[in-house]
Amino acid sequence: MMKLYSGSVDPFSHRCRIVLFEKGMDFEVIDVDLANKAEDLAVLNPYGTVPVLVERDLVLSEANIINEYIDERFPHPQLMPADPVMRARARLFLYNFEKDLFDHIKDIESGDEEKADKARKTIRDNLTQIVPIFSKQNYLLGDEYSMLDVAVTPLLWRLGHYGIDLPNQAAPLLKYAERLFSRPLYADAMTPSEKAMRK
Repeated sequence: MMKLYSGSVDPFSHRCRIVLFEKGMDFEVIDVDLANKAEDLAVLNPYGTVPVLVERDLVLSEANIINEYIDERFPHPQLMPADPVMRARARLFLYNFEKDLFDHIKDIESGDEEKADKARKTIRDNLTQIVPIFSKQNYLLGDEYSMLDVAVTPLLWRLGHYGIDLPNQAAPLLKYAERLFSRPLYADAMTPSEKAMRK
């Protein structure tokens, strides 16, 4: 059975839990207290970060690597495009999400209010730039739910928690977010701490 070492409020772990539930697989989630990490996590991942996926002799870290492995290992429903060109575009999108959105989360959580405000503005502006996509299609890659939607969902869920206010023109993005949150297995993929982030 696959084991996922997961942080209860970690957006990257949240991403992996979404994929595992979407695939309907048999797996175990091991909740890791990031303030007081167990020794076995340090053995599995020298960086001491989550998520970490363990399956027999295979140990993987980094959410995008874990999710792509799960998608290839259990191809139904397929979350990465089958076409090589679209798959390369999806990977580039995922890379850009890390740089333009997720890399700024650590500044919001740093306790440095000046850094946090700058990070909130950067995330808000970068999310606003993708709003026009949703005037033409339901999801980031078209009309099919994909790994890109999985990747951005944890951030959209945490907007209020992080103090990120989107402008009025971002209404199509917020409608898209509600579409993601209403997926049948979405609530199952969340920890109680994550559910409490939105009232």
